[in-house]
Amino acid sequence: MSILIKPNDAAWLFMEQREMPTHIGCLAIFSLPPDAPSDYLLQMAARFRATRIFAPPFNYRLQRGALRKLLPAWEELSPDRIDLDYHFRHSALPQPGGERELGTLISRLHSYPLDRRRPLWEVHLIEGLENRRFALYTKLHHSQIDGVGGARMIQGSMSTDPEARNLAPPWEGRRAEGGERRARPRPMPLRQVLREQVQALVPAVKTLVSGPAQEHEDETARPFAAPMTPFNGRILGKRRFATQHYELDRIKRVARIAGVTLNDVFMALCSGALRRYLGELGQLPEASLTAGMPVSVRPAGDQSVGNAISFIMAQLHTEIADPLERLKACHASAQAAKQPLQQLPKAAINHYTMMLMTPQMLQVSLGLGGYTRPMYNLIISNVPGPSETLYLNGARLEQIYPISLLFNGQALNISVVSYAGSFCLGFTGCRDSLPSMQKIAVYTGEALEELERVLGIAVEKAA
Repeated sequence: MSILIKPNDAAWLFMEQREMPTHIGCLAIFSLPPDAPSDYLLQMAARFRATRIFAPPFNYRLQRGALRKLLPAWEELSPDRIDLDYHFRHSALPQPGGERELGTLISRLHSYPLDRRRPLWEVHLIEGLENRRFALYTKLHHSQIDGVGGARMIQGSMSTDPEARNLAPPWEGRRAEGGERRARPRPMPLRQVLREQVQALVPAVKTLVSGPAQEHEDETARPFAAPMTPFNGRILGKRRFATQHYELDRIKRVARIAGVTLNDVFMALCSGALRRYLGELGQLPEASLTAGMPVSVRPAGDQSVGNAISFIMAQLHTEIADPLERLKACHASAQAAKQPLQQLPKAAINHYTMMLMTPQMLQVSLGLGGYTRPMYNLIISNVPGPSETLYLNGARLEQIYPISLLFNGQALNISVVSYAGSFCLGFTGCRDSLPSMQKIAVYTGEALEELERVLGIAVEKAA
């Protein structure tokens, strides 16, 4: 059965190159159950390997043929044609099994592209993490899933019940509660794909060419007006990954007292960290850095294959020294960035997104990225995760981190997932372009402390 890939999803295939793989990943860190036997992870690995049920997209492979280079499609494989030993791997960290060793392994696993001759996914069970912990690293191609869809997929393979056992691995696609599987997409005829592309074209074009409303004009981040920075040159294939996590209540408290949104605070943390990092390098531009920000348009409960995202661009106001003034400016910029999407009918969002992002796709595909002015300086992405604590066969999920992709002209991505009272940031960078990327991760925490100080939150907590 052939399943034609929608243009918005196929774009990730067209842009992919050896030095620029277009997969995304998720790092989930668990603590072992108190009563876990010494062979707990061996037993889990054996149960996972015994599962020969593959739900979409884990049973999809790119169809071959000359036509498919222009109109790519998935073919559905039977279980006997999927080499599970290749896709699922069990490994251990070298001693002492700390964050450094885990980060080194994840950076290496995330650096190499997925094999297009096989279904485009890998799952790695990683033991040996200190303090009785282990990790699960999942890697899928962005043509098959976006961040919100990935978070829901991970959530669906776990349970809120710490006593639940024999849970299915991610590739089986069965939800932890209720036993429901992800919906299997129906084949999409070419005629339907073409019809969808012309529907609602008029409002999408009108929104794109009309520009921002007058009241938002000064705060609008315009495409390809971003200043050049060390993040915007050519990149190589090796990746570096770093993490930070904070209590979600700290972020919410800053947002409430400052009168802004949680995402505005996230923008300000990134802005403060990047301002300090570039300042130390002596390369802080006078103009504000701009961020590309994915926006989910995925309906609640939707776990279908493919992407359901649009993009907005916002100024990070790295030119502003005062942290509270910078936060307020980020809020104003985010409000301006949301305005075009808010006026669009839902049916036109995909068309608007495709037209908005086509110049960057062409820039990357033609090899111009890193030589010409970037569409934006970096991507920052906020993915809402589950609010309840989750368990995998009794093992408590402690943190969950997003791992993203990079292009020539965009050597840094900062993504965050909120989960069960935690705010988990993942920093994906080009190893060669940003050798001291860990500093950016550390500086986000210091930017949060700075905002708390100027808002008087530290004084309130002490009282």
